[in-house]
Amino acid sequence: MDDLDLGMGPLKRCLIVDDSPVIRKVARVIIEDLDFEVIEANDCKEATDLCSGVAPNIILLDWLIPGDDSIDFLVKLRARKLPYRPFVVYVTSENDVATISRALAAGADDYILKPFTRETIGEKIEPLRQLVAIA
Repeated sequence: MDDLDLGMGPLKRCLIVDDSPVIRKVARVIIEDLDFEVIEANDCKEATDLCSGVAPNIILLDWLIPGDDSIDFLVKLRARKLPYRPFVVYVTSENDVATISRALAAGADDYILKPFTRETIGEKIEPLRQLVAIA
């Protein structure tokens, strides 16, 4: 995380991108408990629109979104000139090294497997929460 630039002041925002309302709701409860404001997107187009204003600090990005390519979204996100680099956690149900490697190569910072738990998300987000708190 040495090159992670979270220079966004006191704002703490997490974008959850998943086509499942149940997954978004579970993740929302966990992330709000970590003191982040949560915004949600059902697909990559909606996620792109939400990142057009003030980009979130953290993005939980589902691997498989019907009709969308989450890798394409990630590549385009990383190509944008943003005032800081959002931390992207790739969320997948596939415990496949090739899939995870592809996401990391496209710009994901980390990944978690579904089904995730409070502890799993907390392990990824807690260090970032601390960085945002001192930014």
